Amino acid sequence: MKILIVTHLAPFPQNSGYPIVVGNTIRGLIAMGHEVALFSLHPKKQRHHQEQQPDELLKQIKFYKHYIDTSITIGRAISSLFNRKLYTIDRYYNADFERLLVQEVKLGHYDIIQFEGLFATPYLQAVRKATTAKLIYRAHHIEHLVWERMAHQKHDPVKRSYLKMIAKRVKKYELQQLLQFDGLAAFTAQDRELMTEYGAKVPVEVLPVGIDLSRYEPDLSKTEFPSLFFLGAMDWMPNREGIEWFLDTFSKELTDGDLRVRFYVAGNDIPERFDDYEVMGKIYIQGEVDDALEFVNSKAIMIVPLLSGGGMRVKIVEGMAMQKCIISTSLGAEGITYENGKNIIIANTQEEFHRAIRRCISDESYCKRIGLNAREQVQKNHETNMVTHKLVDFYQQVLSASV
Repeated sequence: MKILIVTHLAPFPQNSGYPIVVGNTIRGLIAMGHEVALFSLHPKKQRHHQEQQPDELLKQIKFYKHYIDTSITIGRAISSLFNRKLYTIDRYYNADFERLLVQEVKLGHYDIIQFEGLFATPYLQAVRKATTAKLIYRAHHIEHLVWERMAHQKHDPVKRSYLKMIAKRVKKYELQQLLQFDGLAAFTAQDRELMTEYGAKVPVEVLPVGIDLSRYEPDLSKTEFPSLFFLGAMDWMPNREGIEWFLDTFSKELTDGDLRVRFYVAGNDIPERFDDYEVMGKIYIQGEVDDALEFVNSKAIMIVPLLSGGGMRVKIVEGMAMQKCIISTSLGAEGITYENGKNIIIANTQEEFHRAIRRCISDESYCKRIGLNAREQVQKNHETNMVTHKLVDFYQQVLSASV
């Protein structure tokens, strides 16, 4: 098959969930003998990160990236309140990119064109008019739910009202787009059920995050025990919101209370104000790390305090592959097959987090046992080749649906 993948973010370097998922999808498809092209927007802020592009992958695909400024300005954000435009989505539209994409679609004779997430869908109508290929939408999460959950967490009535308004507009747009595809893919059964409830009549498939386990080789001799860590892209509001809650709640316990353990925070785009949380020798705000897997390997207990968001957390799957003991909210672990207390620890309140951390930092064998069980779970449910075969079967189903 000839497959074109459209993304709102170039998947290089693969230093966060979205790039990792897209990159592993491409690798899996190529390994099965399919021809893949990738058309990506390249947001201005992404240029600031070092681009460690995997040459072996780029040599095997047609890759085009288009620079675009997606930065949010106060003026444009305020004006969107009154002109009812969906600024969160509209900022990813670029006429030049659309023209080049349509040209590629017309000349490429693709069987499948896959849109990765809602921010790639402003180009749906133009692509639909230019091709008879089957159009697939892969939902990395249900976008309007992210906004609804963030609104629910806000105590400030102005902020809550604003987020509710955005959620309402995003939902209207999201449902309109979902119903125009030939096939829908989701990471979680929860998202598949929502798509069906929203009226989807096309095939809808659950395709979990797939990872190449050969890249995940834990070395416990290099792991600091006890230690806590968080790793995630901080330009995604739910990550930022969750880790702020955790630091506000547990900073004193980590530094002067009965949870005295080093806590490391790493990820892209950490706001400067997070430096105020740093406590020498106790709480480390590290920013972007050169090697994410080396960082994960060097720490013992992974904290995922998500209070909002949606979809499947790639970092949890990676942490499981690295045999980490993970403490997460139920929302953070959404969509992942788990057994609480066996291959992950679920904590949804301050008291539950406190109890889980205290147990983990005092019992290394307990943490190791959960980590080993987590690795087994990933081997069973998230191996790239298995997920890719399911994806290709799904493509075949969509292609045959109209025959």
